[in-house]
Amino acid sequence: ARTLTPQTAETDAIRFLVGTQSLRYDNQIHIIDFDDENNIINKNVLLHQVGEIWHLSTSPADKGVLATCYNKISDNKVMTCAAVWRMPKELESGSHESPDDSSSNTQALELLCHLDNTAHGNMACVMWEPMGDGKRIISLADNNILLWDLQESSAKAVLSSSTALEGRGQLKFTSGRWSPHHNCTQIATANDTYVRGWDTRTMRQIYCIENAHGQLVRDLDFNPNKQYYLASCGDDCKVKFWDTRSVTEPVKSLEEHSHWVWSVRYNHSHDQLILSGSSDSRVILSNMVSISSEPFGHMVDDDELSDQEDHQQEEKSKEPLQDSVIATYEEHEDSVYAVEWSSADPWLFASLSYDGRLVINRVPRALKYHILL
Repeated sequence: ARTLTPQTAETDAIRFLVGTQSLRYDNQIHIIDFDDENNIINKNVLLHQVGEIWHLSTSPADKGVLATCYNKISDNKVMTCAAVWRMPKELESGSHESPDDSSSNTQALELLCHLDNTAHGNMACVMWEPMGDGKRIISLADNNILLWDLQESSAKAVLSSSTALEGRGQLKFTSGRWSPHHNCTQIATANDTYVRGWDTRTMRQIYCIENAHGQLVRDLDFNPNKQYYLASCGDDCKVKFWDTRSVTEPVKSLEEHSHWVWSVRYNHSHDQLILSGSSDSRVILSNMVSISSEPFGHMVDDDELSDQEDHQQEEKSKEPLQDSVIATYEEHEDSVYAVEWSSADPWLFASLSYDGRLVINRVPRALKYHILL
């Protein structure tokens, strides 16, 4: 397995979706529901009969809708295509009891529409407009950025605008993210060692970070609470943080992994918490306080403090902020291709390795209370 996503529209139950990559069998999407009171994982399986799944993303507005990028063979060539699907009604909401015999209970996904990429090349990923009604998506296909409008309850995808990378050589996008800021008018893409920003209204490039990494850039993520801030990771084993208004140097760089870094994610609520997953089989949780939206903790009103507390508060605020690695998780025995925070619980995250192992972890309790208190 390579691809993992939280169910973005589900904010009550802790739910992740995993896509399989098998050459021999029908591929599947596993719906993973985590019952955090009893520490039990429930799983439902949906058949994805069109090919191995390279990328998964879920609608921010409709719990039942998701998109996949998958391989299919046509004219003896392998193409990566994309499609939008709906899961069965009874599986749309989280926290279902698993059937006793889940093997006999496999259901299929309902195809809503294909994102037709015959003219544009192989699909790398599909991104939903983060704050939208689930009707606008962007797909990256080889060197093309394609903006689609989903119509008639997502049964039809109309290409509304597109642009392409110009230049020498075989230019291909590896990944991209849609920014939740600026009224959702910006996306960032990765290709080769470049990170580029685009305006979705004009489809023009607005910034370019050349040689963002020494080797291929694998993944990107926007800080959800601090506009202009972007994280990237790549094959130079580094995670870097950028201010897109000044792209000559990264604001910070993390060099804790010993192999390619495949995935980086900001915590949605507490943006000092950063997850990264790598082919060194490790997941690293870092605390990047100095570049977070609350670098000095919660601001306390002076009037509420007594003199003694006031004095202690001053002492405390003089301490320099330390960015640090909070924890390194070594439960995986294979390359970790994906890390994701839960949409429902900000202290919970999942990681997925190539051997199909999914691990769910919590932020250490001491740190959680340190952040909250």
